[in-house]
Amino acid sequence: MRVNYLGPVCMGIDHPALRGYDLTAFKASCYVVEVSEDAGVGGPLIEGDLLVVDEQKPAQHADLVVVEVEGEQRLFNSHRIGGRVRLMPTAGPRESIWARQSDLRGVVVSQARVVVA
Repeated sequence: MRVNYLGPVCMGIDHPALRGYDLTAFKASCYVVEVSEDAGVGGPLIEGDLLVVDEQKPAQHADLVVVEVEGEQRLFNSHRIGGRVRLMPTAGPRESIWARQSDLRGVVVSQARVVVA
C-alpha cells in the first residue's frame, strides 16, 4: 500500500491524529507518513492513519517497513532472512520482493488514527 510523506516528527506536525502524542519522545531520525486511500477502511491499517517511521532502526522479522518502489513509498511486512529481507505487500497484489537493509526507508515504530466521536 502506498504512503505519503508528511515530514520529520521534530517539525511538530499538526495533525488531528497526533493530538495528545508527545512528539519529543521520538528520535530525530523519525518521520511521519500517511496511509493512502488504497488501504481501505477495514483492517489494522486504514486510509488516513499516520505512521511514525524510524529511518535508522534496522528491520527485523514481522516489522512494518517503508520502501521506495518505482518512485513511490510503499508499506510492506518484513520477513528477515540473513542479511536480506523478504517484503510482503500489506495490500494489493500478493507478490513479494527481496530487499537489503539499505533499500529500506525505515521501520514503523508507532501508529496514530483520528478517532471520530
